[in-house]
Amino acid sequence: MNGFAAILILLGVFWTQTSALQTFVLNEPNNDYVTATMTISNEKNFADVHVRSGLYSSDTIFDYSHGYVATRLFSRNACFILKISEASIPELQEIGRLAFEKKTMKKVYSPQNVWVQFQSGNSVFGNIKDWFLYGKPIEQLCKGLPLYKLVKTEQPLLKSHSCASAGIPTILGINICEKLQKS
Repeated sequence: MNGFAAILILLGVFWTQTSALQTFVLNEPNNDYVTATMTISNEKNFADVHVRSGLYSSDTIFDYSHGYVATRLFSRNACFILKISEASIPELQEIGRLAFEKKTMKKVYSPQNVWVQFQSGNSVFGNIKDWFLYGKPIEQLCKGLPLYKLVKTEQPLLKSHSCASAGIPTILGINICEKLQKS
């Protein structure tokens, strides 16, 4: 059985590297209300994730060419942008490998969560300079919405119930929290 799993993983790695466009359906275990699709374009070096969960739906783009992740949270009618860091966001090939494992073996060995925060009231509307920096896919996702820059935090925040979840279900969770003002 271990040999079969190793072969599947190896095939997943090679398939991820050679295929130009891949689409995965990712569902939350034990939760029929959350569905997600992820399309990976190795040619354009980005992943596009659509999570459908009613009011808590989100779209996320991982644009490795420009080095940014952008999440549009429908519940907040805003976009949140995070600079890709190797320490917290896996490489595109790793995301593809984990999605392939999830699809074929119904199990992911290394789910990961990233906690980030934003400052409420500190948003901007994108301009030409921003869209040049963030790239066309992020512009298409976020144009006309307030943009918040995210900052990674080292640990979950105390009031995490007020955070919004985004990212890639069962592979990479991005927990977006509002930075609380100290009184």
